[in-house]
Formats: sequence, structure tokens, C-alpha cells
Amino acid sequence: MKNRLITTLVLASLAVTTAACNTVKGLGRDIESVGEAGDKAINR
Repeated sequence: MKNRLITTLVLASLAVTTAACNTVKGLGRDIESVGEAGDKAINR
């Protein structure tokens, strides 16, 4: 029973961590694309 609980907690933590990394990665891409669009608008 204890082993199953630990396994469940580890898997849940891994899922949350993976989702958080993807969210931060996507946010970084969004910010980068906004910066690039600003650079293009300024350099016209």
C-alpha cells in the first residue's frame, strides 16, 4: 500500500512538472515572438 502511494505521488509530481515546463517554454516563445515583431516594426 505504501509503495503504491509513493509511486502515485511520484507520477503525479512528474506530470505536474512536465506541464509546468511546457507552459514556461511556451510563454518564453510567446515573449520572444512579441520582441521580434517589435524589432521588425521599429526597423521598417
